[in-house]
Amino acid sequence: MNKIIGITMGDPSGIGPEIILKSFFNKKIKSGKYLVIGDYEIIEFFNKKLGLNVKLEKLINIDNINFSKDVLSILDLGLIKIENLKIGEVSLNSGNAAFQYLKKAIELAMNGKISGIATAPLNKEAMNKAGHFYSGHTEILGYYTSTKDYAMLLYDEKLSTIHVSTHVSLKEAIKRTKKERVEEVIRLADKTFRKLGLKNPKIAVAGLNPHSGENGLFGMEEIEEIIPAINSSISKGINVEGPIPPDTVFLKAVEGNYDVVVAMYHDQGHIPLKLLGFNSGVNITVGLPIIRTSVDHGTAFEIAGKNIANEESMINAINLVHKLSDA
Repeated sequence: MNKIIGITMGDPSGIGPEIILKSFFNKKIKSGKYLVIGDYEIIEFFNKKLGLNVKLEKLINIDNINFSKDVLSILDLGLIKIENLKIGEVSLNSGNAAFQYLKKAIELAMNGKISGIATAPLNKEAMNKAGHFYSGHTEILGYYTSTKDYAMLLYDEKLSTIHVSTHVSLKEAIKRTKKERVEEVIRLADKTFRKLGLKNPKIAVAGLNPHSGENGLFGMEEIEEIIPAINSSISKGINVEGPIPPDTVFLKAVEGNYDVVVAMYHDQGHIPLKLLGFNSGVNITVGLPIIRTSVDHGTAFEIAGKNIANEESMINAINLVHKLSDA
């Protein structure tokens, strides 16, 4: 009960404030100490606009906080004023604010002030317009924690996927399909699912090419890079199989044959996960020295401020921080 979980507000112009507020009094959320890192004025505005009536507490630092289960604590960074807020639009100011919220949360986590971070969505275009040139949360976290080997894992009870590459072109993703990287992602998958309570996780590795290359007929990456990575992982005691053709591996995982699938690139893993768990999936950045989870959806500008955003993924992200920090 002493642990504090940080929740970044995400892009103020999107649905982040709404799903955080809705999550706080949802009965599915695990009881705990929560600290929103963002702007009090924005949270207060959405609280009133949406008629949610959540009790809020404004903080300027986190020393000597008296947490209450009935009050949501906001670490106010004072970056956005209501008169400057552009709801549902790509905004330089909002992009900068989302970046600064995350940077502050990383600082608190690295210094042991919070036990982990659950992040609301940011907008990559807005963030880059503000001069912060990163592909997304994952790359920011890697940079500010000085972590070289990390990966994106999408977690859901129905299907989980972990990615060899994410926010790069398909051409670049093919170049990055190397033995060392594939083996590292397999290791991270095994380590993470052991933390989640599995003694011997069953890991499937998807092929890169159609039919996993058909013995070299449709590409050599499986033979030259992926199979050597799998064999090396097996020799180290990891329960891993593959490469399995991408058009069947996810079905096999959903049927219970595997706990997680190693996907070779962004869309290969994201499409099946979002098809099955768009509102429930959680994004975990594995390999970091801190715990970080996130919603598995974007800022949804088209519905921002309309009180129709679904908070299920945010709740699952918060609850997963609890589980990982207990491991």
